[in-house]
Amino acid sequence: MRQQEYAIGIDIGGTNTVFGIVDHRGEISYRGAISTRKHNNISDYIDELAIALSPAIEQVGGINSIRGIGIGAPNGNYYKGTIEYAPNLPWKGLVPLVQLMNDKFGVPCSLTNDANAAAVGEMMYGVARGMRDFIMITLGTGVGSGIVANGQLIYGHDGFAGELGHTTTIPGGRLHKGTGLRGSLEAYASATGVALTAIEFLDRDHKRDSLLRNYAKEEIDSRIVYDCAMQGDAIAQEVYQFTGEVLGLALSNFVMFSSPEAIILFGGMTKAGDLILKPTREHMEKNLLPIFQNKVKLLFSELKEADAAILGASALVWEVKTDKVV
Repeated sequence: MRQQEYAIGIDIGGTNTVFGIVDHRGEISYRGAISTRKHNNISDYIDELAIALSPAIEQVGGINSIRGIGIGAPNGNYYKGTIEYAPNLPWKGLVPLVQLMNDKFGVPCSLTNDANAAAVGEMMYGVARGMRDFIMITLGTGVGSGIVANGQLIYGHDGFAGELGHTTTIPGGRLHKGTGLRGSLEAYASATGVALTAIEFLDRDHKRDSLLRNYAKEEIDSRIVYDCAMQGDAIAQEVYQFTGEVLGLALSNFVMFSSPEAIILFGGMTKAGDLILKPTREHMEKNLLPIFQNKVKLLFSELKEADAAILGASALVWEVKTDKVV
């Protein structure tokens, strides 16, 4: 009888690293986490990760039961297996993560950025099952994306394709402090962007009553804006209307670029439901050429947010690989 095979899925976040043991059906049999920021030396970090994973690996029958390791990380280069100049991680410059992980664990390892991992996970386990053309948009602290065309994730010649969150949506618009760019989608459609829009609206219309005025400016975040909007606050609701307008405009451009079957929204911002979905759909359709209108589904992800990062990373192990160029 053939031994059951498992994948290890690892998601490296700016604060914590989460991991799990996943079978081919997407069932997670073990979950764990370590701090990403504890070690400034990448080798020390991998040593701690190996210690944390050891009981999980033994639980499923040892390292021979592990088909491979998939990793999602900021600025992860699929082709080279390196993390490159990630601003929110403690290891600077070029980090040869795949080679270091191969040396440590002795099993195949794949790396991509976190948004691409989410797209692969959605294609294998989520609402994109069976789709060959879709775009995954992650709406959280930032805006990430993964583009799938003809059943293949688009990596580009250098492994960094799909940075749709940094495309310019409003020329000369809001400054994105992390990149120095102005008017990028991430500056408006992220959780950070929603909070900034709320503060701008309060300042612009300083005589209007709003539940948001019960909070100091530094306290206002996307959760507070959502709570106020759900209580009928007009300014908070206008924040979502504006955010949907910006996001919908950006999505219309993405649709006309790759003509996807669906655009799938994932992340904390999707908890706003129709507050964000309705204006986004309206302005996406409004800005499309007639040949693209009413063809593209706008969907929320079906993956549980707590599991999506692990599932997306583990799906890299089962994915049929294209030839990598280094």
